[in-house]
Amino acid sequence: MAYSTEVVRRARARLAQAKEDRESENRQHLAVAYARVPRIREIDMELRRTMAQAAQAAFLQGTDGREAMESIRLHNLALQQERMRLAAENFEEGYLDDSPVCSICGGSGYVGTSMCECLRELCRQEQKKEVSILSGSHETFNQFRLDYYPDRYDPKYGHSPREIMDKTLQNCRRYASTFTTNSGNLLFIGGTGLGKTFLSACVARAAADRGYSVIYETASHLFTKLEQAKFSPSEDARREAAKFTDCDLLILDDLGTEMPGQFTTAALYSLLNDRILAGKPMVISTNLNVEELGRRYSPQIASRLQGSFQQLIFVGEDIRVLKNRRSL
Repeated sequence: MAYSTEVVRRARARLAQAKEDRESENRQHLAVAYARVPRIREIDMELRRTMAQAAQAAFLQGTDGREAMESIRLHNLALQQERMRLAAENFEEGYLDDSPVCSICGGSGYVGTSMCECLRELCRQEQKKEVSILSGSHETFNQFRLDYYPDRYDPKYGHSPREIMDKTLQNCRRYASTFTTNSGNLLFIGGTGLGKTFLSACVARAAADRGYSVIYETASHLFTKLEQAKFSPSEDARREAAKFTDCDLLILDDLGTEMPGQFTTAALYSLLNDRILAGKPMVISTNLNVEELGRRYSPQIASRLQGSFQQLIFVGEDIRVLKNRRSL
């Protein structure tokens, strides 16, 4: 899963700190043990000597070598058993385990060239933290309130807004809970204050929970970053722009609120085309319908949004206004 360089960097820094903390704790415990039970220090020194003796015995031939190795093995085992007994008698369980921060990779974060699960989990945590910061919220699907949507039948839609939004909610839940890099694209269409940003953030966090790299960005910020990468190129700007194409899931919120222009249209077309051809999912929210998107950008962009995205409709009254009314 394509975690960004920054997410991996932060996760590796956390793992390195955890490894250092664990090793420091182990050294402190050993120092306390040596001071409290000097015999433990003697045993550790003798165990190191048996390792050297075993290395020498390995060069002996025939019966002499085998007998020497067996004698060393039994002595080593007796020392370990004595050490365990002294530790159990004088310290709480696990005090002298000297265990690494990860029993699989030892705290390096990698097994061979593959990322260890300990580092992968830290990447997931950093990804979720980044998504929460960018989306500016911590809401979950369970907090989505259908009671804000009218339950009376609307002849325009053939259903009540609540029924439509319940279906939209379930579609978002299903998309998020089963998300993979083959999940396809969603297009949220509806007026202001109907829950598009809320559900976008919920999808982002759920996908991040499943270990996928997610970039959540408003349209205005995204196009500003793409413009910087093109006209004021720097390594940081290029890295930021590359995240929009490389991530497993791109959430583009509030499309249509950015400043229009030729660059925006060209950048949006290129971004859509690149991700669609690569089969990388997107979730886009907008206040504009498909016809309005075609007029604002281009028929080609509208065609891609219509043909490659599942449209989810948001209807009802502005929830922010309703909340204000209820608080009066």
